[in-house]
Amino acid sequence: MSEQKLLNDPVKSPEIQDMIMSYRVGMIAVELSKRLGVPPIEALKRFYESQTCAELHEKQTGLYLYGNLYVADEFCREAHTELSTHNGNSKNNCVLE
Repeated sequence: MSEQKLLNDPVKSPEIQDMIMSYRVGMIAVELSKRLGVPPIEALKRFYESQTCAELHEKQTGLYLYGNLYVADEFCREAHTELSTHNGNSKNNCVLE
């Protein structure tokens, strides 16, 4: 494929990239909903408030290159660490796959 075609690739447009990221966040929230046993909207809220979500949106971290299940695992690790640090308690119902 020529370099000019790559530069004009509509998939590379910011709008399309935003739609792809929105889809991914939704799929991650559905997975977290299953793991946490909460409604998807609650899982989405928790994910949006997490450091994992912030890192997913930062290209420098490279987290966007990993699959949705890996990102869900990262969220669970973060939640586990947060609970252990703040409560002195490691009970976490977020299951790592």
